[in-house]
Amino acid sequence: MADLLIELLSEEIPARMQARAAADLGRLLSERLTAAGLDHETPQVFATPRRLAVAIAGLPKKQPDASEERRGPRVGAPEKAVQGFLKANGLKSLKQAEVRSLDKGEFYFAVKKTKGQATADVLPGLIRGAIQALSWPKSMRWTAGSFRWVRPLQSVLAVFAGQALAGEVPLGGETALVFGNATLGHRFLAPKPFKVRGFADYETKLRKAYVILDPEERKAEILKQSKRRLARAKLKLKDDPALLDEVVGLVEWPVVLMGSIDAQFMDLPAEVLTTSMRSHQKYLSLLDSKGRLSSSFLLVANMAAADKGKAIVAGNERVLRARLADARFFWDQDRKQTLASRAARLNDIVFHEKLGTLDAKVDRVQALATEIAGYVSGADKDRVRSAARLAKADLVTGMVGEFPELQGIMGHYYALHDGEHADVARAIAEHYSPLGPSDICPSAPTSVAVALADKIDTLAGFFAIGEKPTGSKDPYALRRTALGIIRLILENRLRLPLLKAFDLAALAAPAERRADLRGTAGALLDFFADRLTVTLRGEGVRHDLIAAVFAVGGEDDLVRLLARVAALGVFLKTGDGANLLVAYRRAANIVRIEEKRDGRSYDEEIDPAALDQEEERDLYRALGAVSATSRRALSSEDFRGAMTALASLRKPVDSFFDKVTVNADDPELRANRLRLLGRIRVTLDRVADFSKIEG
Repeated sequence: MADLLIELLSEEIPARMQARAAADLGRLLSERLTAAGLDHETPQVFATPRRLAVAIAGLPKKQPDASEERRGPRVGAPEKAVQGFLKANGLKSLKQAEVRSLDKGEFYFAVKKTKGQATADVLPGLIRGAIQALSWPKSMRWTAGSFRWVRPLQSVLAVFAGQALAGEVPLGGETALVFGNATLGHRFLAPKPFKVRGFADYETKLRKAYVILDPEERKAEILKQSKRRLARAKLKLKDDPALLDEVVGLVEWPVVLMGSIDAQFMDLPAEVLTTSMRSHQKYLSLLDSKGRLSSSFLLVANMAAADKGKAIVAGNERVLRARLADARFFWDQDRKQTLASRAARLNDIVFHEKLGTLDAKVDRVQALATEIAGYVSGADKDRVRSAARLAKADLVTGMVGEFPELQGIMGHYYALHDGEHADVARAIAEHYSPLGPSDICPSAPTSVAVALADKIDTLAGFFAIGEKPTGSKDPYALRRTALGIIRLILENRLRLPLLKAFDLAALAAPAERRADLRGTAGALLDFFADRLTVTLRGEGVRHDLIAAVFAVGGEDDLVRLLARVAALGVFLKTGDGANLLVAYRRAANIVRIEEKRDGRSYDEEIDPAALDQEEERDLYRALGAVSATSRRALSSEDFRGAMTALASLRKPVDSFFDKVTVNADDPELRANRLRLLGRIRVTLDRVADFSKIEG
């Protein structure tokens, strides 16, 4: 067995592309090795800003011999069939074929044996194919040829069993990168080439050349150095996993340094400071012991400097000073106009060509939020109306133009500056939330009403114009929008009927869109049912129970629906519930089969006088009592009471099946008993559609 090492050295690869590219390269190599009959261990993949590396252990030094068999015509078959068989398999005569006896007679077989090649001879073509097949979100050409890569590719290291492979990657024309066994270390700290014999040798020599190959090891080193610096300064790192991962992809030899923000900028909103440092400079923000933004920050250099980084820190502080001066300008200029005065400019921004401008959307959201406020305890309609009107106004400010990720947040600050109520300002900041499962869900009444209205308007509007998610495509993030609505309703325990909300959205829409909105209400509710199932599956709630309750029809109150699902789940875990489910299926199957056989329905009223046995009469009386009790319980949302009523059916149902013959000889008696079984199905289906329940 032998090992294979591949390294592709290039100019700097964007951090966001490194992990995916390394994984894809490993997968492409593995697929080609498997197709060539070369067994191997799972590839190890690595990425730094300048290189992708793949190490694969356990490769044989030679391909296994292969044998391919093809059955031909029967012995004695017409000459034309025999000649066709010989030609198709490259045989000159039947002497080169084998004759084998099978159950149906003797047949000719063509047996082609292929001797395995040396692995070292097979690998170059496989490696070249994998490199050429690797795709990038963005790529470039840097020679006259057609070869594309994310950045100019400089060398290909390909070592198998300690030796360089003989191969190359053509770049186009007469230009090619020849495989070798040499690479480079850190661009500035160790720029001289060195040769390697295998992965262990490669990793060790890279470290000596100031390159930490493993991204996880680089991350651990950054955190280790950060912890040491922060302990002395009595500060802590602001949690930002995405930024940390990006920084890991920017350095091969991380050196953590600490800089400081000029005091003249510390009165800017903390979000402005952190966003400016994060977006432009990739600095790590720090917090003091009280959780406030510190004037210090961490930067991760890709250089071990002789002056311990003093010049690097000074240069970065100078760049940050210029960035924050721009932010200061936007901050001062934006506050010279009120948010209310900016709202009119939203008419110049198109939300969607079929849904009008942002100003039109704000009009719809304002009307819808005011109505939804009636379902949100503690929501003041005047504040809701004001917050909805101002929610998008910061989109035309200079600060949000520079930092789009601050939309909503800057509106909050500007609203407070304008003297708006704190609830209004908070709602402006929170109306985009929640943006994902880890995002905090708003709970303030004004925020909840505006956030719901904004999301419902978006969802209903796109459904009305036929822009529904299809398969994996969801360009307007409508699935995420639906999940946000679900979280807002469930986490705030809102008794908002979704169909009513869709109707309110239709009333707020332009007249030409109202019919479309009302026409999609059913599709929207189905969409919510699907999203709710996805959401609750992660919490351990059975999807079939959600489907069973939704199938009853007319249930669009998510809080009530979940209470019903919870009660149903508890009931089915009891012996009465499990047995009643079995009895339901038995009754439903019998009725379905007999209805199909007879070509009629057995949903008619039961004739009490035709009930012949005591067990029939007991079941009839029990069904009547349970139907009345469960109806009252459901109307008062006493779902446990409804399940308790269903549980009382177990004994009479069991007795009926034990003692009564459904398919009696008397046609009228048989029909009446089938109607009685049909009543079991109808009675249980008022609580939930038991046919949807699995297990």
